[in-house]
Formats: sequence, structure tokens, C-alpha cells
Amino acid sequence: MLAKRLSRPFMDSDHEIVERTGVPIPTIFEIEGEDGFRRREAQTLHDLTAGTGLVLATGGGVVINPENRRRLNETGWVVYLNVPPRLLFERTRHDRNRPLLHVEDPLARLEELHAARDPLYRETAHLIVDGSHLVAAGIVQHLLREFNRLCKV
Repeated sequence: MLAKRLSRPFMDSDHEIVERTGVPIPTIFEIEGEDGFRRREAQTLHDLTAGTGLVLATGGGVVINPENRRRLNETGWVVYLNVPPRLLFERTRHDRNRPLLHVEDPLARLEELHAARDPLYRETAHLIVDGSHLVAAGIVQHLLREFNRLCKV
């Protein structure tokens, strides 16, 4: 929605990885492990951030890699949409394309991931948005206001 309102192309780094490899993310994890996936993720991020004017959605673990954090922060306007683990669990509990959540207690795993990644997102982001109460259209309106205010478009 944001890309459309800004008249810019939209890319999702996870979708791009699937497009480039021809297999779903769980298959990459199964064959190459998380390390292999993270290498592909870093290369894809590097390629996608080489251009300009793109609205980019990334996978949640992209911030684990310090080079990814630097690249995101230096090449774009980074928004951290902070959503509490309980709400993430409700949104993702039926999604089979999330290999890190294929555990006995996915909510506990989400809480661990959030605790580890939250400071990294806060370090990287230019704007932090509480995504727990707003609907998508409200978030887009807020982002447009902030983008116009901060980026002087």
C-alpha cells in the first residue's frame, strides 16, 4: 500500500529469494540451514538496495547481520514496524513458510526472536511504529506523514 501511494516499485526480499532459487524458504533452510539462507538474504539485500526509489519489505531476521543493518540504514529510510510476539503468533500460527517457528512452542520462539532482534531494529530504524493497534491503512497514513515530514518529498 505504501509503495502504491508513493508511486514506487515494491519488492519483498523473501519473495525475491524464492524467485531467485526457485524453491520455498523452508526448502532453503532444509538444504542449506539458516546460515545458507542468511547468505542468500544478504546478497539479495545488497542487490535490491543498489537501486533507488524502492519500497522494500524484508524478512524479520535481516537485522541479525551487522552489514545488513548498515546497508539498510545508509541506503534507505528504515521503518521498524514493532508488533508484540503474541500478535505475531496470532498472525503467523498457520503459516508453514516460517521454518524458525517449526518448534514445539512457537510463541516462546517468537518471544525469544523479538527479544534478540528488537534492539537491532531500534539501532537500524529511522522510524519506529507500534504496529499492535493500527490497521494497515492507518499505518500507511502515518508513514506518509512521517516520510513527507522527514524526507521533504
